Amino acid sequence: MSLAKKINHFFPLMLLTLAASIAATPTKAVEEVNVYSARQAFLIKPMLKAFTNETGIKVNIIFAKKGLIERIENEAKNTNADLFITPDIGPIYDIVNKGLTQAIESPVLEKNIPSQYRDPEGHWFGLTSRSRIIYTSKDRVKKGAIKTYEDLADPQWKGKICTRSGKHTYNLSLIASMIAVHGEADTEKWLKGVKANLARKPQGNDRAQVKAIKEGVCDIALGNSYYYGKMITNAKNPEQIAWAKSVNLLFPNQADRGAHMNVSGVVLIKYAKHKANAIKLIEFLSGPMAQYMYAQENFEFPVRPDTPRSSLINKYMGKFKPDTLSLTVIAANRSKASKLVDKVGFDN
Repeated sequence: MSLAKKINHFFPLMLLTLAASIAATPTKAVEEVNVYSARQAFLIKPMLKAFTNETGIKVNIIFAKKGLIERIENEAKNTNADLFITPDIGPIYDIVNKGLTQAIESPVLEKNIPSQYRDPEGHWFGLTSRSRIIYTSKDRVKKGAIKTYEDLADPQWKGKICTRSGKHTYNLSLIASMIAVHGEADTEKWLKGVKANLARKPQGNDRAQVKAIKEGVCDIALGNSYYYGKMITNAKNPEQIAWAKSVNLLFPNQADRGAHMNVSGVVLIKYAKHKANAIKLIEFLSGPMAQYMYAQENFEFPVRPDTPRSSLINKYMGKFKPDTLSLTVIAANRSKASKLVDKVGFDN
């Protein structure tokens, strides 16, 4: 057989053999994990990117302020969500109570996260902590004039206080902590007193309250601690630097129970399809690199012991006494808090 005929005879067989070989070679699946997040994108993307860089696991994210729990509930077994990240204990408590989560047993998480900031049954884990502090005008409120959350109901502050909606998750957790300490009846009296002292109808976000102090609308406001860091370093919106410079920061109740604390946290979804990767991500977020990044970029308090706080936090906030009340107790009182907000017409 001539060379040409040999080529013509064997070439098709070679192609078939090659094709069969390629088809038989398994394609390596892309490692990934799917996150539904109620936290703002800019607050967690740097940590998720660092996780991918370290592990090679791709993180797919869906961000939404509202409706993610309902979405997971409706999707049920068809959900793509492996993890749900939230900025407050309230939504965590809600999704756990709906039976949409599963417990995790992880020595890494038990070591990295103090018991105060995780579910004893392993259904939720805090990733960062923050305090609900009181902002006061440097010009119009004397230092030491307010020392506690209870002081906000003092009639001397009539027309002086600004806050976002009482039904917002941050305020509900604070009110829930007051119920845990004082009971419903006394907390109702306190809430009525705070309402009587409002300078305007509750509105806007936490930064808007500090802006209102700068503009003279009010002298006192409630807000989460990390927003101060976001404002004082906001080169893109320098007016926020001026807002921050107009206020003093007060961590209340330092002589007794300490300042109210909350967490951003995470749960593993019951129907997670990438469970192993999801647990790896939670462990990473509780680890030294991510905890340091949370502190430096978001000005939050790391939950992992011995993680350095940001220099900005140390400069403007220093050391303070945090309330050690269990977040599980706070979460359990949130429905009562919501009813009190409606009962006293706080947002009206």
